[in-house]
Amino acid sequence: MTNPAERLVDLLDLEQIEVNIFRGRSPQESLQRVFGGQVAGQALVAAGRTTDGERPVHSLHAYFLRPGRPGVPIVYQVERVRDGRSFTTRRVTAVQQGRTIFNLTASFHKPEEGPFEHQLPPAREVPDPESLPTVTEEIRKHLGALPEQLERMARRQPFDIRYVDRLRWNAEEIQGAEPRSAVWMRAVGPLGDDPLVHTCALTYASDMTLLDAVRIPVEPLWGPRNFDLASLDHAMWFHRPFRADEWFLYDQESPIATGGRGLARGRIYDLQGRLLVSVVQEGLFRAL
Repeated sequence: MTNPAERLVDLLDLEQIEVNIFRGRSPQESLQRVFGGQVAGQALVAAGRTTDGERPVHSLHAYFLRPGRPGVPIVYQVERVRDGRSFTTRRVTAVQQGRTIFNLTASFHKPEEGPFEHQLPPAREVPDPESLPTVTEEIRKHLGALPEQLERMARRQPFDIRYVDRLRWNAEEIQGAEPRSAVWMRAVGPLGDDPLVHTCALTYASDMTLLDAVRIPVEPLWGPRNFDLASLDHAMWFHRPFRADEWFLYDQESPIATGGRGLARGRIYDLQGRLLVSVVQEGLFRAL
């Protein structure tokens, strides 16, 4: 497989090794720890595989307990907490080399019509995604060419990411910057028609840029780094059906950073401005 979108679908296709027990691959990467979005996405797949498939996930709450090791398989143990008339609840524990690295609780809801509907509109007008450069194009324009490590990462990237605001490269450019960021995203290729795959793929993507909002006021997103950020917990609420291989706007902000922790929240919209998903995450930040 050479298509990064196909590799993502393959990554989310867990092996069932026993009743309520699944095993997921963890690619050998040059990263210090397994990408959190991968673990969250795989855990949600494990939870979904133990339901009847008729109830979409409507929320998840997760904790990142230990850093995962790249290249080492992760085992997902699912507890069937509840199967009710309208809601199904699952608890998933991710174990690697005998140690729990991640916990997730997911709730699934039988589709129903509500007596009313409303939503707040997007906070600001943004350019069309097709009018914006890709991250790779912006980096090449600034540096002239991609460093070898970034070139390898770009070839494996399963999502096309386009920042609404231009990338900042030095301390002068971040002066006065608010802790806000927005990106357009979509998978770089088709993901098939399984709704669970799209939900888990977007869960994967939701961890890719959210903590950017915490860093924006203190250091450029691109260039030498002075701080290390690690996800502590992650919560998502899924409001409407969607496809992760179609454009979605990820509008992100950080209302507070203090005590070595930064809170970030995001709202995900489709091209028509419909709110699809709400996300909240807290991250640990430390000086390098």
